[in-house]
Amino acid sequence: MTERRLLTVPEVADELRVTEGTIREWLRLGKLKGTRPGGTKAGWRVAREDLDRFVEAGRPRDQERAG
Repeated sequence: MTERRLLTVPEVADELRVTEGTIREWLRLGKLKGTRPGGTKAGWRVAREDLDRFVEAGRPRDQERAG
């Protein structure tokens, strides 16, 4: 049996090189799939496979900065 790897918001933010606030916004808006396994106090968790799908699909365009 394989164990499902759940990542915290700081882990996801570090991997994607965005702020934790951006990750939380994407989670609240449903752009990134996540769960709250212990309710709101435990915070968000993102399954590795959901993060991989998100990256493959591309980040939401509204979060890109104009340069």
